[in-house]
Amino acid sequence: MTDYAQEQQDEIEAIQSIYPEEYEEISTDPTCFSVFVQTEDYEDDTDVGAACTLQFTYTPTYPDEVPLVEITNYENITDEDDVEELQQLLLQQAEENVGMVMVFTLVSALQDLLHERIEKKKEEEEQIRSRKKEQEEAAEMARFEGTRVNIETFMSWKQKFDEERRLQKEKKVDTTIKLGKLTGKELFMRDVTLNESDIQFLDDGEDEGVTIDESLFEDLDDLDIED
Repeated sequence: MTDYAQEQQDEIEAIQSIYPEEYEEISTDPTCFSVFVQTEDYEDDTDVGAACTLQFTYTPTYPDEVPLVEITNYENITDEDDVEELQQLLLQQAEENVGMVMVFTLVSALQDLLHERIEKKKEEEEQIRSRKKEQEEAAEMARFEGTRVNIETFMSWKQKFDEERRLQKEKKVDTTIKLGKLTGKELFMRDVTLNESDIQFLDDGEDEGVTIDESLFEDLDDLDIED
């Protein structure tokens, strides 16, 4: 005949020695205790790692039947689907180990499951960061590439460019006029009367006569000038 009480007591002593800080006694009748389970990278009061409390209540014929198992106090596991999946997987592990003491097995299995969930969460976050980075890089490349050129876009650009050049030239001419800084050519083109100024000067010279100083030629005979 199986001595269930002795098997249960022996397992509790083993669990206390393996998890001295994580073990907590809740009651002796029925026998109920909890084990704090955490991932290796877990840090209290941070979002690093994950943890929870695994509570066991022995039935009178445990380990020949599944004990009452409850997962509480989740740390960094807020998704309800993850919580439900952990509970189902843990129950499956318990049923597979009926007939043997199983607290250590269930604690280890839960620890592995928590680790898997954390790694999955890290991968998802990394994928999100990677997609965001790719989108930012694509946007930056598009900014440098600008609009792809075809006949329609080129003609549209050239029309705008020519119009801007024309407006700039008109603005430059108007500014020059306002400042009174026309070039000689611009003055000539704008005032046609200027092309008669030299002729007027010559005509004025004929009317008044040209005075010649004859004394300048008196000593020409003394110069040795060849014919």
